[in-house]
Amino acid sequence: MPTIRDALQDNRLPRLETRMLLAHALGHARPAHAHAWLLARDTEALPADAAERFTESLRTTGFGVLTNHPIPKELVQSIYDNWYRFFMSEQKQAFLFNRETQDGYFPPSVSEVAKGNTQKDIKEYFHLYPWGQMPEELRTQAMEYYRLANDLAAELLSWVEQYTPADIAAHYSCPLSSMIEESQKTLLRVLHYPPFDGTEEPGAIRAAAHEDINLLTILPAASEPGLQVKGSDGEWMDVPCDFGTLIINIGDMLQEASHGYYPSTTHRVINPTGGSAAKSRISLPLFLHPRPDVVLSERHTAHSYLMERLRELGVI
Repeated sequence: MPTIRDALQDNRLPRLETRMLLAHALGHARPAHAHAWLLARDTEALPADAAERFTESLRTTGFGVLTNHPIPKELVQSIYDNWYRFFMSEQKQAFLFNRETQDGYFPPSVSEVAKGNTQKDIKEYFHLYPWGQMPEELRTQAMEYYRLANDLAAELLSWVEQYTPADIAAHYSCPLSSMIEESQKTLLRVLHYPPFDGTEEPGAIRAAAHEDINLLTILPAASEPGLQVKGSDGEWMDVPCDFGTLIINIGDMLQEASHGYYPSTTHRVINPTGGSAAKSRISLPLFLHPRPDVVLSERHTAHSYLMERLRELGVI
C-alpha cells in the first residue's frame, strides 16, 4: 500500500514543507504552552510562497500535511489519554447526544452509516461545541484545543480565499472568511474506535469511505494508524501516523461553494490487523463550519446541506 510520504518522495504530490508559524498566533499563546512557542521564535520565517503552495496542495490533492504548527502535541496527547478514560467509563451514558443540536455522546448503536453503505461504522464519539454538553473536568482542556484548532483553520481558510482564482471566487456568496464569522457550528469530535474482539459485523470497518461535510478539517495524527485517503487516480494511500503532524483536508461545503474547484477528500479508516487489533484508536478532528444562513450554491445553504448529509448518515 503506497503512503502519502511515498507519493511526496516520488513527486506525485506537491511537497509541502510549510512551517506553520503563524505570526498572529504568537500573540494568542498562553503561558501554559510557552514551550511550544519558543520553537517558533528559533525557526526561520514562514516562506513567502507558503500560503500559495498550501492552497495548491489542497487544490490538486484535496489535503495537506503540516509538520510545524501552533498546536502543542502534549495537549493532543493529554486529550487522547483523558478521553480514552472517559470512553472506558460509564460516565459517557450521562451525556447521550441531543438529536436536535447534535452535541454529546454518540454510542456505537447510533454510529454513522457512510453515504452509499448499509453498515454502521465501528466507533463511538463525542461532539463538542463551546455551548454544548461535556464533562466539566474535560471542558477547559477541550476548549483550549478548540480555540487553537479553530484559529488555525480560519487562517488556512483565509489562504484558500486569497489564492482562489477570480472566476472561481465569483461563485462565493461572500468571502470565505466571512462565512465563518460568529459561526456556532464548528465542531470538535473526539472519536474512539474500540479494539476488535471478534464480534464485529462481517464487512463493517472502523470508518467507511466518506467525505467530510464542512469547509476544512484539521486532524492531528491519531493514536493508532489506519487512516487512508483516496488519490485522484483512485488509489488508496496510507496517511503517516507521525505524532505531532496535522492533516488538513477539504470538505463538501468548500467543494460545493467553489463549484468543484476545491475537491472534497475521500478517506476511510481501515480495520486493524495483528497486534493492533487489540488496541483502541483515538482521533480528534475539528470541522470548520460556516454559519447556517450562508449560501453555498444555488442548491444549498449551509444549513440545508448539513441537514441533508445528517439524514444520509442516519443520525437525525
